[in-house]
Amino acid sequence: MTKAPVRSFSILLVLLAMVVAVDALDLQRQPAAQVAAAPGVLPPVAKDSVKFLVIGDSGTGDRAQIETAQQMWRAHSVFPYEFAIMLGDNMYGSERPQDYARKFEVPFKPLLDAKIEFYASLGNHDDPNQMYYKPFGMGGKRFYTYQKNDVRFFALDSNYMDKDQQRWLEQELSQSKSKWKIAYFHHPIYSSGGRHGSELDLRSIVEPLFIKYALNVAIAGHEHFYERLKPQKGIHYFTAGGSAKLRSGDIIATGMTAKGFDTDQSFMMIEIDGDALHFQTISRRGRLIDSGTITRQASGGTS
Repeated sequence: MTKAPVRSFSILLVLLAMVVAVDALDLQRQPAAQVAAAPGVLPPVAKDSVKFLVIGDSGTGDRAQIETAQQMWRAHSVFPYEFAIMLGDNMYGSERPQDYARKFEVPFKPLLDAKIEFYASLGNHDDPNQMYYKPFGMGGKRFYTYQKNDVRFFALDSNYMDKDQQRWLEQELSQSKSKWKIAYFHHPIYSSGGRHGSELDLRSIVEPLFIKYALNVAIAGHEHFYERLKPQKGIHYFTAGGSAKLRSGDIIATGMTAKGFDTDQSFMMIEIDGDALHFQTISRRGRLIDSGTITRQASGGTS
């Protein structure tokens, strides 16, 4: 007598999965210029600026991820970002070839087809072997650095901030002459999250290096919401771990928050033009959640 409801529920789950897949495939067939633009997206201020997408904690393969990825593609028609950074937890659960397809290749197919490059960092749910997965752009390394015009990016592995990574980070930061230095990693060293909060052990290791070598911006995931922190010791911090999972109502009052959003999934887009960094955060529904400009000072600091 109890089998029929179970069977009906299973059929319902299958049908729901089919609807999600059809929606995703339908959007993937359309170039960005033919997809309805996200209403809240701001266009870039310059043609030759550095423009990139920020994705955090995205690897679920569920409807929320797919809908957020669809909004990312819609946003591209207004704000044509050229590459994407990933803040970790790129894959939740199993990591078989079919999981890479369901949790990354299918949701982000329009971006991959448009030759948008991805540069991932590792989260606590990620198998380190992800560094060998070519579309993640890690080049077989847990931590690495790369240059985009006058911006130097540092992708860190905050799971294991061992001595080797610390020496490497100090060497790379000290040698960089770039106008902008941006680090991204999974665990936030400043956070108003009730579930996790600030990673104090990590902060004690990396913050002195960030300050010593004039890092401008740090971006983290882990917390399943968006938060822009008030500048801490001259450095601007963002948390953007809500690109699939969401921890609704988790931002608590700490006095550190400049802007918080924990009621829907979201992603960021950033443009760097000369001494100005322009950021915007978009919800899964296409609403502009936050935006602003960070100005780089001649001394290397920001305001």
